[in-house]
Amino acid sequence: MKQTTTLGHSTLQVNRIGLGCMGMSEFYGSFNEEESINTLHKAIDLGVNFFDTADMYGWGANERLLGKAFKGRWNELILATKFAVMRGPNGEFLGLNGKPEYIRQACEKSLQNLGVDTIDLYYMHRQDPKVEIEEIVGTMSDLVKQGKIKHIGLSEVNAQTLRRAHAVHPISALQSEYSLWSREPEQEIFEVCKELGITFVAYSPLGRGFLTGAIKSRADLEQGDFRLGNPRFTDEAIKENLKFVEVIAQIAQDKKVSKAQVALAWVLSQNDEIISIPGTRKVHRLEENLGAFKVALTKADFALIQESMPSETIGNRY
Repeated sequence: MKQTTTLGHSTLQVNRIGLGCMGMSEFYGSFNEEESINTLHKAIDLGVNFFDTADMYGWGANERLLGKAFKGRWNELILATKFAVMRGPNGEFLGLNGKPEYIRQACEKSLQNLGVDTIDLYYMHRQDPKVEIEEIVGTMSDLVKQGKIKHIGLSEVNAQTLRRAHAVHPISALQSEYSLWSREPEQEIFEVCKELGITFVAYSPLGRGFLTGAIKSRADLEQGDFRLGNPRFTDEAIKENLKFVEVIAQIAQDKKVSKAQVALAWVLSQNDEIISIPGTRKVHRLEENLGAFKVALTKADFALIQESMPSETIGNRY
């Protein structure tokens, strides 16, 4: 399996299994800074060179963590961060903001948090419905001209919006949720990305951990874990959605690999350009995820997935 790809309209060579860093600061229960920094360094040592964060993760704490961890190693990696989701002083969500002045302020704050002069890939996290995409991308394009950011990305937009954005400035990456239980991008987005030369970045490729088989009931989640409030993690949804895990487990057992490796290998096998950014705080999970490169899914495996996977996932994504 191809392990690297060129990021969109750039010359950057990116490892197709990156590292999502959100859970190192928030959302997935308890976390430990020392453990996270150790995992970040180990990731670089193992060849991972694409790291994903956002200004809203820990309301700045995640960017600062990466800034601390990567000091002296920035030349070994490609970093993506995001703007648009506003948080209050106590972490409360205050909505979306895509106004030019806010984008410029958010970029400056991210540069400060990270301790860098330029951001490799800057995403619009979600679109502010009150601001046209042309105005948002136009502002981001100005940041490219000023050297504040190198490349532009979008997250969770539809095909029409992606085309409109790309007409203003080349879009290098589109990030959306994609996994065996979230296959919406197959409907239109993949085709448009291929046509326009945009790299697709799959977040939550392990279904927020569910497809690894580690979550069999709500009791498996720590207090404070955001999944406890997610529609796919109600008792009823978990019970039904475990049917996905059963199919993955069958393939994993046949190949003597982990369920996580099968789920990741499936994502990466959709085409040679997809990048995935599974998140973890633990070195052994990082190593396990990278083992997905060695998993060769056969026509029979794909057929089994097509025939045996549930046709729909119980519960909305959010």
